[in-house]
Amino acid sequence: MRRRSPVTAALAAVAALTLTPALPAAAAAENPTFTPDLHTGQPSGVTMQDGVVQLAPTAEPTPLDPPTDQPEPPRIGMLTLPPHRLAAAAGTVRPELAAEQPKDTSTAVDVRARRADGRWSEWVPADPGQAATLHEPSAEIQLRLVLTGTAAAGPTVRGLRVTPTPVDRLRLAARPLALQTHKVFATREGLVGHTTANGHVITENDHFVALPSRRALSPRGTDDYSVKVCAPNGRCAWAPVWDVGPWNTRDDYWNPPSVRQNWAELPQGTPQSQAAYRDGFNGGLDQFGRKVRNPAGIDLADGLFRGALGLKDNAYVTVVYLWTGRA
Repeated sequence: MRRRSPVTAALAAVAALTLTPALPAAAAAENPTFTPDLHTGQPSGVTMQDGVVQLAPTAEPTPLDPPTDQPEPPRIGMLTLPPHRLAAAAGTVRPELAAEQPKDTSTAVDVRARRADGRWSEWVPADPGQAATLHEPSAEIQLRLVLTGTAAAGPTVRGLRVTPTPVDRLRLAARPLALQTHKVFATREGLVGHTTANGHVITENDHFVALPSRRALSPRGTDDYSVKVCAPNGRCAWAPVWDVGPWNTRDDYWNPPSVRQNWAELPQGTPQSQAAYRDGFNGGLDQFGRKVRNPAGIDLADGLFRGALGLKDNAYVTVVYLWTGRA
């Protein structure tokens, strides 16, 4: 299946639990609520005017698949805001949106943190009005607005308030395991001329991948989340994650059950689409109620699929999820 493209697996992979020192209670006053500037940021599938963010008429379905007789997934647009420095390390972040949401539309906020090793954590979805727990305490965070709608209607965001909560007690911190490596079925994305979830326009010989969760979606033009893919013929290549799919958008299957966003009952490393296709899991349907017609857990852009890896047809490949730990 083709799809275009979707937060730290390393965070997710808990090897051991250790105590980290508490910050002074006075730090609470050092991280006041702030209001991000919605005039700035990296848009994808959204329009920005006078601080108002709306789903663009050109926003494409995510995952983007070739037309079929099955229901079309929702249209998703995103605005990735610039990183924000805090006065003190925060443990949780609570975003509050001022938004208008017609029927069949929604808004959400993803947040990620700069880790102690300098890399970004995976994106953590923040439920409306709820605080998102960062993978580790951090004094630098980044937020991403996610607007979901249909061809007929989309939401409007007029404001965002963010309240970071400093670490005011001993907390458990995750130590990443070794890099996650899994064998999954790969399909060719194709879809030249369409736009990925992060706003990249797909070219004929492109080099990127799509994974079925926006937790590991890199901002456009970056390789914050990348994979190493090895084909059965022994050829390997590296590529950034620039799209979300195939099939699902909430399936971070590389994460352990304690962190996996959906389908925690499945073994780590098993995509929901694979379980649906092979075993009839979820009635053989994806998260949108579509019949799963192949077990794909990763999509490969054409230049990666044909050129770098030399694949002639869809195949099982070995994938190393490079942000999940250190070799």
